[in-house]
Amino acid sequence: MCLDRESKSNVREFCIMRRLVGRNSFVCLRVICSACKPRLAASFTSFNPATAHEEGILQNPPGRMRHMWRHFSTSEGQLPISQDLLKIMERKMVAIEGRYAYLNQLLAQPAAAPDELMRFGKELSRLEDSIRCIAALREKRKEMEGLKNLVDDAAEDDEMRQMAADDLQMASREETEGLQHILSLMLPSDDADTRGCILEVRAGTGGEEASLFAMDVFRMYERFAQKNSWNFEILDITESEMRGYKEASASITGDGVYGKLKFESGVHRVQRVPVTEKSGRVHTSAASVAVLPQADEVDVNLRNEDIRLDTYRSGGAGGQHANTTSSAVRITHLPTGIVIAIQDERSQHQNKAKALKILRAKLYERERSRQAAMRSELRQEQIGSGDRSERIRTYNYPQGRVTDHRVGITQHSIENIMQGEGLDHFIDALISKQEEEALASLKVVG
Repeated sequence: MCLDRESKSNVREFCIMRRLVGRNSFVCLRVICSACKPRLAASFTSFNPATAHEEGILQNPPGRMRHMWRHFSTSEGQLPISQDLLKIMERKMVAIEGRYAYLNQLLAQPAAAPDELMRFGKELSRLEDSIRCIAALREKRKEMEGLKNLVDDAAEDDEMRQMAADDLQMASREETEGLQHILSLMLPSDDADTRGCILEVRAGTGGEEASLFAMDVFRMYERFAQKNSWNFEILDITESEMRGYKEASASITGDGVYGKLKFESGVHRVQRVPVTEKSGRVHTSAASVAVLPQADEVDVNLRNEDIRLDTYRSGGAGGQHANTTSSAVRITHLPTGIVIAIQDERSQHQNKAKALKILRAKLYERERSRQAAMRSELRQEQIGSGDRSERIRTYNYPQGRVTDHRVGITQHSIENIMQGEGLDHFIDALISKQEEEALASLKVVG
């Protein structure tokens, strides 16, 4: 079909406008195509580049269109999207849209119970990002279909055809980016990733040197939290004779804290000359790190009859007030036998609040572990086996290196890492590994 002079002018105007407005050009395309020809206005159907070969679009593409269809390439930083995976994604997108509509209907019912409304609201909130991305993808595909028709209908106008082809190439790249983002949202994820966390660091084998290393590790995470603008609140510290940390715990809150720090759980090994070593021999010591997602009161139901509260006088430094009043708190959860003792604050009320926060986190993690074990080994809560005796990272001071044994990455900047810098290199690699495993599970489930 050939375009008349008025339609050609409109299409040229659209191509210029698209270069000006970029990704927001779909509205312009709809208006212009409606003004041009009814065929173009009716052509806004879903267009899938994965079937481009079958439709003959790639047989003799005009101009630079020969290079525009990058068939879901696996460039750096992107997950591969095969034909089979694309079909799985299409089915999941329809399912997500259906679930989103169903939840909105449930929330509109006046007879819904408050706890159900809260649960539905949380699920609806988790789906909102996916819904927005799916809607944007569908709009992008409509735009691509319109541009494809412009290329076909502009056979006699090389300039207009080339401009439309360039815009189609740009839209194709944007569609691929949208698919990548939707895929990342579809990958099996941990609902706790957006939460804050409870960090626990304990000295392992190595005596006083282990407690000094535990202090270094604890402070490393404190500096890392500060660099990420997270809130780092010390909950409790038990010091050794040399002022190292036998045990230390902290509450870290911020956007996506647990999703990043959950990979730090495990045994951290250090190789260095201890300050107590006179002959200069290198010793090996260790500290264990546990990262637990913080739990809300709605996540863990703590009944008063399940808790025993004991108070006692604080020990160690703290002044006359801390040592003569019963400000220290010990909470025992009777059904599980978990005991939490806090004496860090001068106020009994503050110590109790901190102890309850740690107890909720431990109970929440206990339930998560139970559910994960029942589902499958594929959905582990952390990279690796989760066994606290597993060595995950080695800090070698004589060689100035830090090696993460799970992904085989070594950083030769140990001083920077202990200052909270460079941990992202390890964390990003572990997240990538998790995404690869999640992608494999998505293919299996689909």
